[in-house]
Amino acid sequence: MRRLSFLLLFIGIAFVANAQIASNFYWIQFTDKNNSPYSIDNPEAYLSQRALQRRANQGIAIDEYDIPVNPQYLQAVADCGAELVNPSKWLNGVTVRITNPDILEAVRALEFVETTRACVNNPEAQRMKERWLAKEMDFSPAENPMRGYYGGAYTQINQLNGIALHDSGYQGEGMVIAVLDGGFIGAEHHPAFDNMREEGRLLGTRDFVYGSTSVYTQSSHGTSCLSTIGGYEPNVFVGTAPKASFYLIHTEDGNHENIIEEYNWVSGAEYADSLGVDVCSTSLGYIDFDMSEWNHPFEHYDGQTAPMTIGANIAATRGMVCLNSAGNEGDSWNGECTLGIPADSDGVLTIGAVDENGSRAYFSSVGPTYDGRIKPDVMAMGYDTYVASSDGGYYHGSGTSFSCPVMAGMVTCFWQAFPNATAAEIRDAVRECSDRFENPGNKYGYGIPDFVKGLDILPVHELPSEVSEIISVYPNPSVGNVKVVLKEGVKAELSVYDYMGRFIFDHHFNGLNHTSLENRLNELGAGVYFITAQSEYGSQTLKLVKTN
Repeated sequence: MRRLSFLLLFIGIAFVANAQIASNFYWIQFTDKNNSPYSIDNPEAYLSQRALQRRANQGIAIDEYDIPVNPQYLQAVADCGAELVNPSKWLNGVTVRITNPDILEAVRALEFVETTRACVNNPEAQRMKERWLAKEMDFSPAENPMRGYYGGAYTQINQLNGIALHDSGYQGEGMVIAVLDGGFIGAEHHPAFDNMREEGRLLGTRDFVYGSTSVYTQSSHGTSCLSTIGGYEPNVFVGTAPKASFYLIHTEDGNHENIIEEYNWVSGAEYADSLGVDVCSTSLGYIDFDMSEWNHPFEHYDGQTAPMTIGANIAATRGMVCLNSAGNEGDSWNGECTLGIPADSDGVLTIGAVDENGSRAYFSSVGPTYDGRIKPDVMAMGYDTYVASSDGGYYHGSGTSFSCPVMAGMVTCFWQAFPNATAAEIRDAVRECSDRFENPGNKYGYGIPDFVKGLDILPVHELPSEVSEIISVYPNPSVGNVKVVLKEGVKAELSVYDYMGRFIFDHHFNGLNHTSLENRLNELGAGVYFITAQSEYGSQTLKLVKTN
């Protein structure tokens, strides 16, 4: 009998009292996307330029999954009196709040509504879960270890032989990571993220739990996870992808264990995809819920049944690399799978936990999946991992919640070294460069990756100089007075987009008419912009960060 869920896959979490899920939340499943105003032929209406470029780079066609939920269906549900919460285009439905049984019956009567699913909370089950989580709140205080440039984070990156990637110039520049979690208390002022904020690499935030304007509430778990990737305080703490850009997405309600959280995550992953995110790091997982009818029996661990797993599978087909914690149920292993949803997804890199010596942490969950696949995929340091705390300091924490983002940062830097590789090729290469690749199993998966070895698995394809240098923009980041240089003898058609992929303006640039273009760029407010150049030499997209 498995224990009562493991919500956030970590040992230790800070909760703040909030409430989202009540007995009046429902999932509404639609039958189709017929008569939608959106079409496959016009993806610019719902996908950013960066998302489209990622698909183009990997030869991924736009399909029906990309088309948003039919807004006419959403309006009809709202007209019945339901409060819309989060639509999901991949699952083709919407979570809603309904305050009257008559409203529910009216929604069920709509011809395009296939099914409805109640999302009910059990307060006593929640209290049981909190008592169980309290047993895991066993943090070790930071000892301020002096280990050179990486500070206390040295061991966790060195174990993956990732320092060589950084030394080769791959620290995540130009890559975008989404961290989907249960809250980011303290991240808005922690010094580990000062550099990220100053350079404009914190691209945005989104709350899919409460729909609020801030993700810096409820839990500091996301703050600790984010730090293992993007933290940058030289000689104190440096993460595994310290120069990447980030979106922080809140999908997990720390006060409940409710099936609606799986739907929240899918909506969050869709949002990340639409923004053009490269890598998603998720330290969440689900086994049992407050209501037993939602529980995931072993039969659900087939990689295609649970809502979050279905969403993770679709996310992988969009060309993102998604990583997920394996779970902290390993000490209850009796030969059965102890993973949490969506760690069973074939498209997800599932990350287990080891200690600094490479030995599996006792709590690290194991497979196989119901259909016999090996899980976890690979391992990283998740026992006594050095992470940031919400009070501006650091501590040692344990859980696969931390091994996952440690690995996510390294995978991001690895992909940066192979810009023409597909997401599937990156996932395969990460497994192949691991120390148990020839003899994998369900406790260690394929083992601990050696990312220096990984450099020999995929060839580095540098872009031709005449393509990669059509234009350049400096200074970048800029506080104003942007200058643009066009390759000599080249003419280019430029298009400028904001970080959401919304078109701003275009410009025919012949290399001489600098003033009008630079004036328009200087008029842009602070933010992240993408400039796409089309010329006889090919195309180029570059990012401009304005901090004015």
